[in-house]
Amino acid sequence: MTQTTALLADVEGDGNQSRTLKALLSIRELILEGVLAPGKRISELSVVERTGISRTPIRAALQRLEEEGLVETIPSGGFAVKSFSQQEVFDAIEIRGTLEGLAARFAAERGSSARLGPLHACLEELDEMVETAIRSEEDFSGYVRANARFHALIVDLAESPTLKRQIERAAALPFASPSGFVMAQASMPESHRILLVAQDQHRCVVEAIANGEGARAQAVMQEHARVAGRNLRLALRHEKALARVPGGTLIRTVK
Repeated sequence: MTQTTALLADVEGDGNQSRTLKALLSIRELILEGVLAPGKRISELSVVERTGISRTPIRAALQRLEEEGLVETIPSGGFAVKSFSQQEVFDAIEIRGTLEGLAARFAAERGSSARLGPLHACLEELDEMVETAIRSEEDFSGYVRANARFHALIVDLAESPTLKRQIERAAALPFASPSGFVMAQASMPESHRILLVAQDQHRCVVEAIANGEGARAQAVMQEHARVAGRNLRLALRHEKALARVPGGTLIRTVK
């Protein structure tokens, strides 16, 4: 089960917002799986047939996905799936890292030791995963969930709804999310070394937050995001690895 499929299962109700959210998640899944190819006009009728959702929420969802940057309007009318240059992907990762760095600084400056319990628990969970070696796809899926929770906890500790919204927007592009390239590591020989580096950075940022070292927490978190950039460079050299990246088909492999 993919993360999007899991979210779809959690969507309840039959109101306009619920139908639009279901449509958005369904279309995003079709894009990430490569069913809707980049550069081609999206047929609303085809999406209706595939998802079983009516046209009105489908159109609303496509407008939302345009705001997120996954689709774009075309001169002939309608929408097409967007493709991305390698530089655009690196830029998206850097922007997300800059915002998360600010979140880590806010967490260090505004947080209290009494609120760090869940973050320490998540760090210990990640420690155990990395120390026992992550090998299977199931192992990597578990790591993705724990890693996403770790990053979300830091954003929550920042106590800034405005910053949280901007981070969610920056991470809406699948390859710009904190775990965007984790699944790609499952087929890469360098995977364990990469995870060790990332986990050391996790420890450092938690230590900096706990000690109230805002500048250090910010710097470590920004550098941590750049691990995703290094993972992208590795994935671009491993066709099998790139195929595992959510939305990897959207990345143009020639500059």
